[in-house]
Amino acid sequence: MHCRRLLLIITVLLLAGMPMLAIAAPAAAGAQLPALPDVTVGQIGDNPISVPLQTLLLMTGITLLPSLLLVMTCFTRIIIVMALLRQAMGTGQTPSNQILVGLSLFLTAMIMMPVWQKAWDAGFAPYLNGEIDFRSAWDLGTAPLRAFMLAQVRETDLMTFAGLAGHDTYASPEAVPFPVLAASFVTSELKTAFEIGFLIFIPFVIIDLVVASVLMSMGMMMLSPMLISAPFKILLFVLVDGWVLTVGTLAASFNGV
Repeated sequence: MHCRRLLLIITVLLLAGMPMLAIAAPAAAGAQLPALPDVTVGQIGDNPISVPLQTLLLMTGITLLPSLLLVMTCFTRIIIVMALLRQAMGTGQTPSNQILVGLSLFLTAMIMMPVWQKAWDAGFAPYLNGEIDFRSAWDLGTAPLRAFMLAQVRETDLMTFAGLAGHDTYASPEAVPFPVLAASFVTSELKTAFEIGFLIFIPFVIIDLVVASVLMSMGMMMLSPMLISAPFKILLFVLVDGWVLTVGTLAASFNGV
């Protein structure tokens, strides 16, 4: 009984409110909101760029910026050497990937700081002060980075990518196109990193061979040599102060810094 009364009251209230909604609807339809102006900021040639397109370009640039910074700096060589060192020691996931990446990022910042400082002083700081235009600032600001990358590039890699781009030779380092320079720099860094990793592997491989030979001579062929050699490799690495030695060697392996 109470439910029927409640439903009846709700129905009466809805029927009473329908005329008010019918009156308010035309009034709302007749009122027009002010139109937003067509805002355009920036130009490509003589054509203006709308704000949504600028936002899309900015977000795309921000997405690609970390990858470009990692590829065009010394981070590639450092992280590969660190990963090979961990594999040579046979410690599995110790240190973890986060620790290796963090150490590589800080070491990259320390090595690249003089290059970034030159780029800031030569190009970007004068541009922000209104002393030069953007084109001149870009050329002056990227010149230290190009010089750093050219100092690490191998001539064979540069000639290989120049041939792929359809070029013969370049009159000067400034004439090397940036895509050719970036590709040559990455391949040169990979080769150098694996060369350093090979040299790091040698003492650990010797320890593995010695331990395996001793175990075989004692007839303990069922015992894993890696289990016995792991403490000796860690002990050797600690005694020679391996982390400082590796970091110092990596920092000194870059030319033009």
